[in-house]
Order: sequence, then C-alpha cells, then structure tokens
Amino acid sequence: MTDKLRIAAFGFRSFPPLAGAAGADKFALELLPRLAARGHEVTGYVRVYPGEEVPPPQKVMGVQVVALKTMARSGAEAFIHSARVTWDIIRHDRADIVHIQNGGNSPFAAILRLFGKKTFLCEDGNEWERGKWSWLGKTYLRATMFLSAHVHNEVIFDNVFTRAYFEKRFKKKYAFIPYGADVSYDPASEKILGELGLEKGGYFLFVGRFIPDKGLHYLVPAFAKLKTDKKLVLIGGSPHPSEYERRIRSSGDKRVVCPGYIYGGAVHALMRNAYAYVQPSDLEGLSPVILESSYLGAPIICSDIETNRYGLREHGIYFRKSDVDDLAAKLQQAIDRPEWLAESGRRQSQHVRDNFSWDRVVDEHLEIFRRP
Repeated sequence: MTDKLRIAAFGFRSFPPLAGAAGADKFALELLPRLAARGHEVTGYVRVYPGEEVPPPQKVMGVQVVALKTMARSGAEAFIHSARVTWDIIRHDRADIVHIQNGGNSPFAAILRLFGKKTFLCEDGNEWERGKWSWLGKTYLRATMFLSAHVHNEVIFDNVFTRAYFEKRFKKKYAFIPYGADVSYDPASEKILGELGLEKGGYFLFVGRFIPDKGLHYLVPAFAKLKTDKKLVLIGGSPHPSEYERRIRSSGDKRVVCPGYIYGGAVHALMRNAYAYVQPSDLEGLSPVILESSYLGAPIICSDIETNRYGLREHGIYFRKSDVDDLAAKLQQAIDRPEWLAESGRRQSQHVRDNFSWDRVVDEHLEIFRRP
C-alpha cells in the first residue's frame, strides 16, 4: 500500500454537523479533515432525507462529501443509507480503507471485506443499551455485535469498559483510542452570548440530543429546585420530533433557555463562558462534549457513570446517576462555593489538556490503518 491512503467513512448523518447531529458527526468533523490534511484521499458519506435536494459531491475541509438519500424513519434510515454507501464504495471503488461508526453497520463491512476492502469499526459503547431503540432495534444490535467482533480488520474503542466487555466475551484484543479535546477558539464567537441574552458565568450549560439517555429529565427538575438567577441553557434537540423533547422544552421555568442546535465557534463560546457544564447522562461513551468543555475551562458536573469517571478521573464533580436530589445538591454547592468550583474546573482542564489530543488520535488511526 502506498503512503497515500484512500479512505471512505460512514455511520454519521452530516458533515459538517447539521440539526439532529450527534457524537458520530462531531467525531467525523474532527477526524476526517485531519486525515485529509495529512495528504490522504478521504470520502465522507452523509444522509439526505425525503424532501431534501441531493447536492452533488463537493470538497468540504479537504473531504470529498458524497450525499445519498435515505428515509426519515428512526433506525431504518441508518440501515438504508449504509446499504447505499456500501454499493457506492464498491461500484465506484472509492476507497481501500473504510472507517465505519456504529456496530449496527457491521453486516455491510462483511460485504466490503468480500470486495477486498479493509474495514475499521469505531465503537463507543454498548449501543443496544440505549433507551431510544425499540426491542427490535436492540435485538438487531445485539446480533450484529458478533459480526462486529470478528469481521473487521480492527475494532477501535474510545471506551475502555466496552472494550473490556468485548475482549472478555470474544477472547480477542481490540484497539483503544480515546477522543481528542483540543479545539481552536475565536473570541469573536462570543457574540452568541448577546444574541441569547446571556452573561459570562451567568448560566449552566448542556449540549446534546434531547433523548432519555442524556438525562435531561433529571437536570430540568434538579435545576428547578435551585434559588438562583442563573440560567440553564440546553443546546440541541432530538433527531426526530418526540414527546420527550416537547416535555423538556415545556418546563415552564423562564430561566431555562432552549435555542435549538448551535455548532462550531458559537457553541465553544458558550462552553468557555458557562458557570459550569452539566452532563446528566445515564449512558455515554467517552463524551467529546465533556472533554471540549473542560479543555475550554468550564467546570464539569456530571453523573458518576464509569465513562465520565474515566474521562475526568479524580478531578470531576460527580452526582449519583439518575438522582435528581443529588444533582440538585451538587448544583447548589457549585452556586454556594464559586471558588471551589473554579479550582475544580482548573484541575479538570489541565488533566484533559494533558491527556486528550486530536493529533494523537489521527496518528494512532493511521498506524492501525497501515497494519498488514
């Protein structure tokens, strides 16, 4: 294989991220342009939904972006899109190496392997445990786990606990590459604070999808217990309209601000200037939002699940998972002890800066891609 690699990537929705995007989209945004900047030929596949126009292939941040249609039904949209991506890669011979997110796509890796492609799966957790899936979806994801374990050239985990689960169950060794955290910062992006009526240090922040796994049904009632004039800013939404999202948005607390999806420099400005970032999840991989927020200096208050503890170690401020009262107590402690909170944030930020680098992520992926 020559030094220049031909790489195709799929398993995310949009590039750059659009409304409805998730961690997979963020990961693609960080990894793919850096691979292209190293001189590699990179193709990223994105989804187009019914009623949307299919744009022609175009270069974005050095990545050749190819849009393929799918349907708007949760679960089926990913399956249909991945099938079309697989056909496109084979038909046009777009790549020798295929980087795939989500183990539910492993059946397509089996097909790609038959056509001589090397496949590498990125896994961030036990996907079948997520509350968003129906029983049928969970059954499918559990079944594809066996393919994930055996069909790929390598499975790359960002979560040491899920990797340990796979290694114990399948008696194999797998790769581990945690996310990076380093982001560039543009002070001009701070205009978003004025647009949303926010003051520096005047709000708690959450960024992510409005789905049960993320625990907003703990955060909103916990915040309601606080006697404070600080605001709670919830950035994001859900990929498909849901009763859960409507319930979160209709809390009735005027201090809760839900401006929708915000990306790029604007969301980094919100992270940097938050009083604290709050991650109330029941289930997470290694959260890139926690890492980025901490890198930018926001103190982190998060659930005590093992992946959060892995990311922040002894420096995190943790509350008991799913416990509204304990979360409210930690938020109140943060309000009552601002010096303690700021010092915790400084320790967290230094730890993240010392241990999570995107350049290292790219180096380690390329080393794995080049293995015989």
